Amino acid sequence: MRTLIAGVGLLAACFSEQPRPAPPLLFLTLGKAFVRSPDTLNGTVGANDPDGIDSVWLTVGSVPIGGWDGVLATEFTTSFRVLIGPGFTGGDRLPIRVKARDVAGFQGELDSAVTVSP
Repeated sequence: MRTLIAGVGLLAACFSEQPRPAPPLLFLTLGKAFVRSPDTLNGTVGANDPDGIDSVWLTVGSVPIGGWDGVLATEFTTSFRVLIGPGFTGGDRLPIRVKARDVAGFQGELDSAVTVSP
């Protein structure tokens, strides 16, 4: 009887959900949805990964804003402040991209945008 119980327990362990490697989960919080040209955009960027965060990058428009060392923490958060220069017209959308890599080498991306108001 004990053998049967141990066998059933072993069989259940084989079919249970196992954690799978995955890219970091990313988040982006913007201080405002619309900016003027020129203006300043503030926000927070972060990443979570049970394996640990290697690095996080932020790009606004085509300009790389920052690259941060995740110091192998499972949760990483930092704030940023970006100057939006002159030359944009009302209705332009500035793409915002967050990328992060975990210590296992998996990379995640999150895309967003902010709109230039007239």
